[in-house]
Amino acid sequence: MQVRKAVITAAGRGTRQFPATRIVQKELLPVVDVDGVTRPAIQIIVAEALAAGVEQVGIVVRPGSDQQFWAHFRPLDEDERRLFTNKDWALREGRVLANMSQRIEYIYQKSPEGYGHAVYCAREWVGDDPFLLMLGDHLYLSATQKPCAAQVIRAAIKHNCNLSAMAVTPASQLHLFGTARGKPLGPRLYQVELLVEKPSPEVAERELMTPGLPTGHYLCFFGMHVFTPEIFEALGYLLREDLRERGEIQLTSAQEILRQNSLYLAYVIEGTRHDIGTPEGYVETLRSFAFEYERQQRQQDIPH
Repeated sequence: MQVRKAVITAAGRGTRQFPATRIVQKELLPVVDVDGVTRPAIQIIVAEALAAGVEQVGIVVRPGSDQQFWAHFRPLDEDERRLFTNKDWALREGRVLANMSQRIEYIYQKSPEGYGHAVYCAREWVGDDPFLLMLGDHLYLSATQKPCAAQVIRAAIKHNCNLSAMAVTPASQLHLFGTARGKPLGPRLYQVELLVEKPSPEVAERELMTPGLPTGHYLCFFGMHVFTPEIFEALGYLLREDLRERGEIQLTSAQEILRQNSLYLAYVIEGTRHDIGTPEGYVETLRSFAFEYERQQRQQDIPH
């Protein structure tokens, strides 16, 4: 298995961040990155995928919103180059954007039918290749030298199957995440035995307890997956049969179909996920990235 493509879903309207998202996609909200440079969230996510070895990135957008992304991911124009004549760091950032623009294609979700439907819209672009799936409003901080996306890709390649990144999560947060019951196979590795989208604590305690986890903690989605094209077959079935939850095609439902028909693994990432889709999540993201920046600065100041 080789993972050369990444799909990033960015077609939502960001209603929980209104009015900031009235004219700006939530994926373009600014974050001061861990190196101290302010970038929109989507650029940090694309950089994560490319650093993991991905060669092409497909961003799922709603019609018309691609212009906002295109306006950011483009080479510097003549006026900008003059403006940044004596700013080497800015010129360097411009070259990074120019490189990214060559790797990005836009995929259109013409109607808002849910996360699973957004992923299904990428089926022709993905073709027969396995791919990394990421959320356009989730940022990641690795606890190791290896980026979170690289961790999940490495695990999927090693085991040659569909695999989801997971985080051990307390019961109080189950309403935010899809949750799995897993059979332990090795350090951080589980075979998925059941998947439920945002379960209640009662359902989780009854059906989703994973051996070896702390009491009151569960395997919840981290926001990254490596899928084979089998996921599109499962999503296509849901669409043909009009099997929706809360009026939408859910990715978790398709993942449960995968689990029933093939080996499906979960891998607990060494790192943390950060959701900018809500005001409180955005504040927490800014705080976490600022803390990591300050930590790295302190490390650089320590004599070696």
